[in-house]
Amino acid sequence: MSKPTKLSGFPELLPAERVVEQLVVDTLRRTFELHGFAGVETRAVEPLDQLLRKGDTSKEVYVLRRLQETDASADSGMGLHFDLTVPFARYVLENAGKLEFPFRRFQIQKVWRGERPQDGRYREFTQADIDVIGRDTLPFHHDVEVTRVMLDALRRLARPDVVGLPGFRLQVNNRKLIQGFYAGLGLTDVDEVMRLVDKLDKVPAARVREMLVADAGATPEQADACLELASIRSDDDGLVAQVRALGVSHDLLDEGLAELGDLMRACAPLADEHVRITADLSIARGLDYYTGTVFETRLDGYESMGSICSGGRYDALASDGRTTYPGVGISLGVSRVLVPLISRGVVVGSRSVPSAVLVALTDEESRPASDAVADALRARGIPCEVAATAAKFGKQIRYAERRGIPFVWFPGTPGDDDGVPARDQVKDIRSGNQVDADPHAWTPSEQDLRPQVLRPHDETSPRTTDLQEKTP
Repeated sequence: MSKPTKLSGFPELLPAERVVEQLVVDTLRRTFELHGFAGVETRAVEPLDQLLRKGDTSKEVYVLRRLQETDASADSGMGLHFDLTVPFARYVLENAGKLEFPFRRFQIQKVWRGERPQDGRYREFTQADIDVIGRDTLPFHHDVEVTRVMLDALRRLARPDVVGLPGFRLQVNNRKLIQGFYAGLGLTDVDEVMRLVDKLDKVPAARVREMLVADAGATPEQADACLELASIRSDDDGLVAQVRALGVSHDLLDEGLAELGDLMRACAPLADEHVRITADLSIARGLDYYTGTVFETRLDGYESMGSICSGGRYDALASDGRTTYPGVGISLGVSRVLVPLISRGVVVGSRSVPSAVLVALTDEESRPASDAVADALRARGIPCEVAATAAKFGKQIRYAERRGIPFVWFPGTPGDDDGVPARDQVKDIRSGNQVDADPHAWTPSEQDLRPQVLRPHDETSPRTTDLQEKTP
């Protein structure tokens, strides 16, 4: 068999890289559970008519078809889901009679998207979603709740003592605010105005102004007012005064402005040196089902990747014709954040295996004794493995070193000539320190117990000392 060719857009991680992903996923899961969100998993396949509800997404959907099917159209009614929102809406409708509302859910799962692979965009990737769904009504305070939960999760991901990813800036806006502003200006094609303004992060403002006049029917003065609104940024509720200063009035504008101001005040205490929240009135989100709060998030130092965490309020995404299930949610592109950081060497796992201890092997006859030590350590939650072969201890230490295992355990080290009995010893191969140890009592430090995320080029990242190869 010839060497296989890598498939573009389908990232695969090496063990030390996978450590980073697992720590991120575990941190997200624990944070979401701390806030009372229940975990769900939906099937990978959905009917195409459901997947295409978002609009022109046909090019993104991978259609499911059996290889041996002679009728080419037999299985064309199903496709792999390209996000987790549409499957979740279907899940709610199917299980509404078994769920308690408001229903808080998190979902961390693979999705598939048939787009052109590029930095931060893949054909197969992991997303982490949180949503709160109500029955018929959903109070605005849940918009605040979802924002605070994601801020908490991002803070933990950015803290050096947790995961240590670069910082984040969560940008928020409110569709009611911008729709009311455009209506107050007298613009009639509000949806087209939002669609064009949403291009500002990719298209120069002068070009957007031209399109507002040519495609949305705005006068030059109305286009200027739209761009002036979109230029407003604020890290607190000072945005209210800035919008009022533009002299536009409308009931929907008032409602959106009040909601955004409330959200900024409620979330301000969670901002720190790792995560900030900013009201950014240029954000509209292109999907037409958003009806209120909208989110986008940038990764510090990697803003060119675009938004890596987005979502918003949707009041009519799920409905069975009798009951409507409004919701608010936000989705973090786990792979979109991690794969570029890993490929650039910004983050890496501290070791390629979960083992904190390698139990050395004197000879093959002593393997049962080494196995017994490993069992005693595992019984107390300490990941370990027994050496693969009874090589010289120096080689066994180098085996541990190559895998990043910090400790080597030597069972039954001989005593001295004064009648001291044989004893076990454990060696920290980074410092060379070797001490007597009991497998029923010894415990490594919390930092050594599980693999950690390192930032090799960051001066604040924890460093390991030079590994030493001294035999016991």
